[in-house]
Amino acid sequence: MGEASKKAVIRHGPYPELTWPAVLVGYVLGCVIAISIGYAALILGFSIEGSELAAILGWGILRGAMRRTSIIENNINQTLASSVNGASAGMMFSVPALFILSSQYPGTTQFSPSLMVLTCITGGLLGLCFIIPLRKQMIDFNRLAYPGGIAVATILKSPGAGMRKCVILLCGAAFSGLVHVAIINLESVAGFLGASLDSGLLSFIHGGGSHRHVAVGEMFSLPEYLNLNVFISVMTVGVGFLSGRGGLWFGAGGFLCYFFLAPVVSSFGSEGVQGLVEQGPGALRGSLFRPAGIGLLIGAAVGSICFAAPMIRSAIRSMQESSKTKQASGAQDTRASAEMPVSLLYFGVSFGALALVALAYFSVPEMTLGRAVGVAVLGILWVWVAGVIVSECLGRTNWSPLSGMTLIAVTILILITSGIGDTPQIVASVMVGAAICVAISQAGDMMLDLKSGYLVGASPKKQQIAQFLGTWLGPIVVMSLIFVLHKSHGLGSDALPAPQGQALASMIEGIVGGDVPTHRYAAAAILGLTLALSGLGGIGVLIGLGFYMPFDIVLAYTIGNFLRIACDRFGGRTFVGDVGIPAAAGFIVGEALVGVGAAMVAVFG
Repeated sequence: MGEASKKAVIRHGPYPELTWPAVLVGYVLGCVIAISIGYAALILGFSIEGSELAAILGWGILRGAMRRTSIIENNINQTLASSVNGASAGMMFSVPALFILSSQYPGTTQFSPSLMVLTCITGGLLGLCFIIPLRKQMIDFNRLAYPGGIAVATILKSPGAGMRKCVILLCGAAFSGLVHVAIINLESVAGFLGASLDSGLLSFIHGGGSHRHVAVGEMFSLPEYLNLNVFISVMTVGVGFLSGRGGLWFGAGGFLCYFFLAPVVSSFGSEGVQGLVEQGPGALRGSLFRPAGIGLLIGAAVGSICFAAPMIRSAIRSMQESSKTKQASGAQDTRASAEMPVSLLYFGVSFGALALVALAYFSVPEMTLGRAVGVAVLGILWVWVAGVIVSECLGRTNWSPLSGMTLIAVTILILITSGIGDTPQIVASVMVGAAICVAISQAGDMMLDLKSGYLVGASPKKQQIAQFLGTWLGPIVVMSLIFVLHKSHGLGSDALPAPQGQALASMIEGIVGGDVPTHRYAAAAILGLTLALSGLGGIGVLIGLGFYMPFDIVLAYTIGNFLRIACDRFGGRTFVGDVGIPAAAGFIVGEALVGVGAAMVAVFG
């Protein structure tokens, strides 16, 4: 007892919070998480929140390696790390479209990477400046749930459990990484084991490099149009596990395509459609299912705005009420003095607006000042509206309509910039669209992290500073990652489908070329709109992505969904929270880091 008391740390004064260890660990973990989740987004078409991952790993480094025990210090680490990661979804949903469109519109890849990075940093800062004044009303007064923020706060409050979760996460990463190394080098592994890829069960493994699948349908002699192949990816299974039961809608879209629509058109379709069936599932997906998926995404995006109209009104009231209650609550709220000055945030908005005008003007030589102002004004308005929508949606449902907001924004920007030439029009629109997407992502992440801080007694001002400190690094990391992966695999390829980038590229191509396939999009768009208005947020987007994605990836993801359901039922919430979720997060990190490492070796080695 006496020996234990000698080792105990007796603190005097406030707990460490915004410290150099927290900042530096946040930068390191932010880079790792941005690379991992950004890589996963290029394969799956959607992103996941990185705050929980940062909190778990933060305990491993801050408590395990550095012997630091402050909960609010780890909260700063996860806030900064998730801020760095905020660029991964924002840029992975938009920038790849420029690379995918380069064959149709030469020169779209000749944009300035440094200008793209500066534009995305500007967007991120604007998103934070717009959303921070709503903190008190959304979190303190309205008490929005923010389920993701509650989950992070739970991790922060359990440092011992956090350490155990960190070990499990690292074991999951090691397992996932080793499996992916084996997949990439499958021929060598088979030779080492004295086996052949042309015989036995290995003969049913098709594909090459990092994208291989097991041809289950071929194994059981099922019709080819069922497209029953399973992507060999522990990471994809892990993402499905994290999504749980709600992710089944993603799988439902794929099954609807190949187990309902494909048999129907095979039996009753026109001669032309039946010809597609004879060509195999690739032709069916390219001519029928992908356009329907894009239509679903568009309809769901429009519907999400309609569905979020009450949330917009709520946010407007919040801004009005927050200004009225500021003085009344300031003397009673001990955290009031810990808020960033509103005048500084307004200055940030004004400076960011001028910077966005300048960046839009210099994005392409053909841009005129009038169009640059129009693009910037629209971008700023959309950042405010969409940022509020995403923050409210995350607060109420833990669902973010980020991809739909980006699709709509870039579509409008394309129309504003018409007349300066196809390639300049595309480059300028996607560049500003990427900034808008990063801004929306940062706004939602900021409110989620502030909810975690509220629950653990952190200083809002220090969290807000940490979020600003991380905003500049994410675009640099993600931009570098995009170029490396494109050079090694090619964005839009089977290895890196970049589904959101392809959907955006298809829309841009249709608008710029004056050949929008309305007859193929309309019915699916109505269905997506209906699903979005049903009140079940995100279903239209998930089903649309299920239509759009290669079915082998959808199947692997669905396996993860069912594993989560089984663990929930037979293992219980404690097992899932303490073991399942950290292991699944590790699956993402391990495979992603190996995949990115292999790409870097291919490019620079």
